[in-house]
Amino acid sequence: TNEQVHLEPSQLREKHISSFQEEGKEKEKDTKSERLVDNFSNIYASDLLPARNGEELTDQFLLEVVEILLNYIKKTYDGNSKVLDFHHPHQLLEGLEGFSLELRDQPEPLEQILVDCRDALKYGVKTGHPRYFNQLSSGLDIVGLAGEWLSATANTNMFTYEIAPVFVVMEEILLKKMHEMVGWGEMETDGIFSPGGTISNLYSVLVARYKRFPEIKTKGMAALPHIALFVSEHSHYSVKKAAAVLGIGTDNVIAVKCDERGKMIPSDLEAKILKVKRQDHIPLYVCATAGTTVYGAFDPLDNIADICEKYGLWMHVDAAWGGGLLMSRKHSFKLNGIERANSVTWNPHKLMGVPLQCSAFLVCEKNLLQACNQMRAGYLFQPDKQYDTTYDTGDKTIQCGRHVDVFKLWLMWKAKGTRGFEILINKFLELAEYLYKELNSRENFELVFDAEPELTNVCFWYIPPNLRRIPNGPEREKLLHQVAPKIKARMIEEGMTMVSYQPHGDKVNFFRMIFSNPATRKSDVDFLLEEIERLGKDL
Repeated sequence: TNEQVHLEPSQLREKHISSFQEEGKEKEKDTKSERLVDNFSNIYASDLLPARNGEELTDQFLLEVVEILLNYIKKTYDGNSKVLDFHHPHQLLEGLEGFSLELRDQPEPLEQILVDCRDALKYGVKTGHPRYFNQLSSGLDIVGLAGEWLSATANTNMFTYEIAPVFVVMEEILLKKMHEMVGWGEMETDGIFSPGGTISNLYSVLVARYKRFPEIKTKGMAALPHIALFVSEHSHYSVKKAAAVLGIGTDNVIAVKCDERGKMIPSDLEAKILKVKRQDHIPLYVCATAGTTVYGAFDPLDNIADICEKYGLWMHVDAAWGGGLLMSRKHSFKLNGIERANSVTWNPHKLMGVPLQCSAFLVCEKNLLQACNQMRAGYLFQPDKQYDTTYDTGDKTIQCGRHVDVFKLWLMWKAKGTRGFEILINKFLELAEYLYKELNSRENFELVFDAEPELTNVCFWYIPPNLRRIPNGPEREKLLHQVAPKIKARMIEEGMTMVSYQPHGDKVNFFRMIFSNPATRKSDVDFLLEEIERLGKDL
């Protein structure tokens, strides 16, 4: 229209949003007036589709569920609401105000099912709340949520192209994009989405062992020499778990020393490799970390790659946490050398904010996953199908059934673009820098190590006034060790924020703050620090 021609793009967008909101209000009124069922007390699941004439009741029931979800989402983003309404396990087991977890022989009406839906959310934790800082994965992306809903509605399995054609091709496109970002664009690569970083890291040990000793698949560990894996002191425990699961043994996972910042020391790695060789054992695999769980440290990948090439070891990079920095032109240099890895773990459900769970295992060799895991189950992987059966990805996984984890990531990437993820991730690093500076300026707080954050982890102690009077020494350390747990207990009871704590090495309990939630603002950081002071000043 002539009016639109003279409007600026931002004004046009605001006008469009305003019009859309008015239409939405009218539709909401119409929807409420059209609802035929206000009372579900005599309606049961057996009355819904595929029951005959179940369409209307199904519509009404799902509209009620959507209303519950929308109310929860609005509360999640309300900074004045609680992060959690905490109850002890025995209270949940005994039942709360009509919310019982007990299962009965007879069906319950949909009225009770709707109450249970509300209560399950009410007594849970709002992980998308702007003041939830407890885990590496937080936030609630609306487009990602829509993707999860759609995946559940499709309710298919990722093992063959014939039952998941769109999702299987999506997975290939996402893996190709991630390979390019790692730096493998011109190489013959492969990968798979798996149920979490622990399984992705397990894949890395599995394929590294098969590459060196293919006889493992048929003859087992008895046919292999004594092998050793190398990880940093600050690495994720999942590599030790993989060693236990795969029959290698946790005693054969060698911890390499780290510097004060939490980075693997290459000279100690080389010394430990040589020690293993002198024992006539086989050094097989090194797991370097790009973004450690507690400190957020990045191992020196190029130096580690040099050592792996020198001694013929498989190099895996666990970038489950820090892989998202590859989306940022400002911060991606911290992963320099990742392109030299044989395999990579990258969890978009962490720094990129994709709803749980979404983890990718990337490997720089085509067909290795297939050779390692293939069992050729005749009822699934028939070679004479009418399409290209290389798209039947199920035979290169250790699972049979596999959940659709790719659609929500694909949909978010479409909605944000690579640049949208970059803006988000840069913001998280800015918040970490803001917290770092705030902690340096407040007398009752002390940093675990005085260095600007590389990732979004910021580790610190709160020192109550009474403790500041005690000189450094074992007695002070013993008392300081009790401070974070006591504050966290009070914090959980009040429910207004959540942050994690832990000991680490020789460090007594400290708080570990992370940023991965798009809803978090500087005011939320200020609130957390003030809340810690309020809850802990009398300790």
